[in-house]
Amino acid sequence: AETSSRDTSAEPLLLKPLTRSASDQGIAYRFVSIEVDRDGRTVQLTVTADSDASWPLTAARELDDALCHLRFNEPQLGTIVIRTRGDVDDVLIHDDALVNPKNHGERETALLWKRVLSRLDLTARSLIATVDPGSCFSGVLAELAFAADRTYMLDGVFEDDDSPLPAATICLTPVNAGPMPMANGISRVHSRLWGRDEAVAEAYASAGETLLAADALRLELVTITPDDLDWEDEVRVAVEERASFSPDALTGMEANHRFCGPENMATKIFSRLTAWQNWIFTRPNSTGPTGALPRYGTGVRPEYNFDRT
Repeated sequence: AETSSRDTSAEPLLLKPLTRSASDQGIAYRFVSIEVDRDGRTVQLTVTADSDASWPLTAARELDDALCHLRFNEPQLGTIVIRTRGDVDDVLIHDDALVNPKNHGERETALLWKRVLSRLDLTARSLIATVDPGSCFSGVLAELAFAADRTYMLDGVFEDDDSPLPAATICLTPVNAGPMPMANGISRVHSRLWGRDEAVAEAYASAGETLLAADALRLELVTITPDDLDWEDEVRVAVEERASFSPDALTGMEANHRFCGPENMATKIFSRLTAWQNWIFTRPNSTGPTGALPRYGTGVRPEYNFDRT
């Protein structure tokens, strides 16, 4: 009787060590993987959905570990291509626990997702999300697409696929309407549509709907929707383009563009002050002897150090 009446709502979470397999080509966790292209200075980050009750906590911890690894151990990898794999329903089954946590474990898991997504926002890397057949950008995983600097969504299916999957979709839920705010205190959807309250309301009103590429583009939730003929080239050019630019200039531009609307101490430090005074004007890619400013107008290309801050 004493055991059954005990309040377990405040008991600590029992965390198991993360399982991962690492090589020079990347890292494979249970639900997250990163694949490295060192020549292209690019990494492909994939999050796989699962209906298992352990998925929300485990996937968040693995994503956090992967982002920290890239931040501190892989400074040359300047572009992260974000993918998801799995069934949309496997993401949505965890939705209520992230929006309305009912116990200590669910509450801490929701807070961890909030922190991990904020870490993604503040990662000094170019973020490109690709939404294609087989992806599951819904609920909390849709936040990964909304955090990206560019979001590419395939219009239709890959016609030459021997076993074509259904067309890619995006599905908003209450998770996307505020529980996981950015450093500016508003949602990523709100940040994308800042200054247009009607567009924000229309996007939120679509929650629960399965949005195909045309719908997502109309709601301005994605950047571009190529068909299968243009998909490979559009994504390739975007990745190669980012890899050719000064990483310091990209950091400054991306940090400023990601955080609009309400200004607070966090956005002043991470998006404005640090980006311009520390990442750009005092680093050699800008003002060094082979940097962009000394060589401006000379006809000679600058030479960049491609390490990301």
